[in-house]
Parts: sequence; C-alpha cells; structure tokens
Amino acid sequence: MDLHSLNIFIQVAELNSFTRAGEKLGYSQPTVSFQIKQLERQLGIQLFERIGHTVSLTDAGRQALAYAQQICHLSEEMSLSASHNYEPSGVIRLAMANSLCSPLVVSGFAEFRRTYPNISLKVITAGTDDMFRLLDHNEADIVCTLDKHIYDTTYIIADEERVGIHFVCSAHNPLSQMTSPTIQDLLSHPFILTEKGMSYRRLLDEYLARDMIDIHPVLELGDADQICRLVQDNIGISFLPDYVTEEAARNGTITRLQVRDFQPELWKQFIYHRDKWMAQPIQAVLNHLCQIRLI
Repeated sequence: MDLHSLNIFIQVAELNSFTRAGEKLGYSQPTVSFQIKQLERQLGIQLFERIGHTVSLTDAGRQALAYAQQICHLSEEMSLSASHNYEPSGVIRLAMANSLCSPLVVSGFAEFRRTYPNISLKVITAGTDDMFRLLDHNEADIVCTLDKHIYDTTYIIADEERVGIHFVCSAHNPLSQMTSPTIQDLLSHPFILTEKGMSYRRLLDEYLARDMIDIHPVLELGDADQICRLVQDNIGISFLPDYVTEEAARNGTITRLQVRDFQPELWKQFIYHRDKWMAQPIQAVLNHLCQIRLI
C-alpha cells in the first residue's frame, strides 16, 4: 500500500468513476482498475460496488476512505512543514447563489489574491438543487447555499449563519407607513423578484402556496443588487435578504416591512461532500470564506 494507490482510491471515490479518475490523474482506465484491485487485495475488503457502469463505495470502502484521506492529509502536512516556501495553488470551484457573489467573493477578492496568489477561483451560480448535483458529481468543491436549513449526513456543514430577510418597498411607497401589513396588503403592488425556484424565491413561493397564493412578478431578475435599486426607485416591491438592502435601509431609501404572520428562516451554509478530500488549497479557501459575515 502506498500514497499513489491511496490517491487513486480517493479520486475514484470522489468522482464515482474509474474512467473520470483516470482522466484527472492521467492514467488509463485499466491502470486505475488494476490499482484498485491491488489495494482491495492488500486490505482484504471490497472497496467499490461495480454494477454496470456505476461505481459506489461499499460500507467498508467508506471507512477505508476516511483513513486514506487522513493518511494523505498527514503526508501533505509533512511535506508542507518541510518546505518553507510552499504556496497553496490550484483552481477551486465554488457554487453559490448569485446574490452571494459580491459579498463573499468580489468585495474581498483583492485581499484574497494577496494572501493566496496561486489559487484561482471558479464561481458557478446555481440554485440549491443544482449546487448539490454539482457536489455529488464532484463538479464543485464547496457550495454556499442561501436557503432553508439543510440537514443531510451525506454532507459536512463547515459554517452557517442565519440571514435576515424581509419584504421591502421604497420609502415613498404607501406600504412603508403601515406598521404590520398582511400578505394581502402586498398583493396589490407589483413585485420584482429573483428567478423562480432560486433559493429565497423558492422559500417565498413555498410559503405562499400553503395559502393558495401565487405571485406573478412584473420582472424576474438574477441580480439582487439591481432589484434593490429598482425598489428604491419605487418601481415595485420585493423579497430580499437583509445584507442586500442593508445600505438602502440605513439610508432610509428602503423600508423593510414587518409582515404579519410571516417569519421565514433563511440560512447561509458552507457545505462540502463528506467523501471529499479537503486538500490544503480547498481548506484555505474555505477558511477564508468562513470568516466573512454578511452583516
């Protein structure tokens, strides 16, 4: 058993494919299969179930994966400690809601580049369901959800933060003078919302569906900051996270409405797959992101 075989094992487990693991590592599929069979013989266990063209870890394989990741992580740490000039490097793939790109990535990117000049970020904007599809297929290293609180033992929650969210209107809108409007009070006003099915828009639609209410916005837009500007201009009302409207609310150009009997929970969560090998560059990016608070 050597680190070479363990690394191949880790890649097959993460990618659920002998072929894709070989392509990533520069080996042929038969070479990868041979290395896995050798490792299975050495350990005396079956690491993978092979049914047709699908590959999945056995229970014993899942336990072995945890040890393999620890061994490779310790080996990496030992190499780092022996090299004073080591700089984390690589391309790290982040999947997140569109409205999180600015506060989590763009606003602090200059500082991030100074700290980690050899790490590149690839940001993929997606809805929550698509984020987890990317995670399950190892097409994203870390996801940042903005949705209801997610519990799933398949994934590791690295950090989480509850995020305030409100219906908002212009300070010039008559709704801003109401102490506790109802949902019905809002329905007579034009709505400007993010795309249907996307994070907090989905939360809103699911909540309203319980009362058989369906909103038909006059504009659907992926950019939450642009929606905030349109609300300030009194073009319509919206449903936005507090970090998006913080400056406008502080300046008095937007009013956050305290809608009666409506208290949805919204969470920002940094999540990675429990079978993911958190190499040092990925961990560095995750540590950086976890230090950022939205408000």
